[in-house]
Amino acid sequence: MLTLASDFGSPYPAAMKGVILSRTDAQLIDIAHDLPRQDPRAAAFWLRETIPWFPPAVHLAVVDPGVGTDRRAIAVRVGDHAIVAPDNGLARPVVRRLCAEHTDAPIVAAFEITIDDPASTTFHGRDVFAPAAAEIHAAGVNDMAEIDLLSRIDLGSCVDIAFPTPAVDDGVIHGEVLVVDDFGNVITNIPGEELDGVETAIVNDASVPVVETFAGVDRGERLLTVGSHGYVECDVNQGRGDEAFGLAVGDSVRLSLSSTPESF
Repeated sequence: MLTLASDFGSPYPAAMKGVILSRTDAQLIDIAHDLPRQDPRAAAFWLRETIPWFPPAVHLAVVDPGVGTDRRAIAVRVGDHAIVAPDNGLARPVVRRLCAEHTDAPIVAAFEITIDDPASTTFHGRDVFAPAAAEIHAAGVNDMAEIDLLSRIDLGSCVDIAFPTPAVDDGVIHGEVLVVDDFGNVITNIPGEELDGVETAIVNDASVPVVETFAGVDRGERLLTVGSHGYVECDVNQGRGDEAFGLAVGDSVRLSLSSTPESF
């Protein structure tokens, strides 16, 4: 199995698939090709939350604002998975998640990708990452160290993306918007367990009900809930939470579990 994720839209992913299928007989699975454009942090979040649900596979991910520069192309083995991506932080968060979810310590090894054939300066997805992913799929993840176009490197030398952790000050949780999904659901970095036993909370300056489902409030009403990723979300039943709360990626979120805005 070989998965693909990018911010390419269409038709660029088809070219990558053509390269892969000309080199190996792979079952190709699209994760998404509408990841937030030129935003490695958002892409890293979605990869971290998606890839661990797959059985062993090669995962090709390209969100690459540094394409054509001296940034490295890398492949990382984690047990029976391989992540192929630009060295801009895309790989490290999902590598950590895969390691954490293994019952035993998995084999982890990082490699730099070197392609001898001429490559476009604007489409490494086709000319660098797709050939590398195909070679890994054909050879097998267990034999990555034997692939000529891969050279072993220290994983610690690879660019990392660290998601911020919330802080607590005088009973107020100070978090941040990590991503906004296509429904407009605002996913924060605040752990969902902070809402345990809470019926109403204050988000910035607004009192908002805490519910388990979108239908826990009337259509068009704001709500707080614990999303499928385990974080507090600022949402609207059948509407857009980002618009209703006035929040965007990177914005701060103040969450008070008291019952009145005066706590601020």
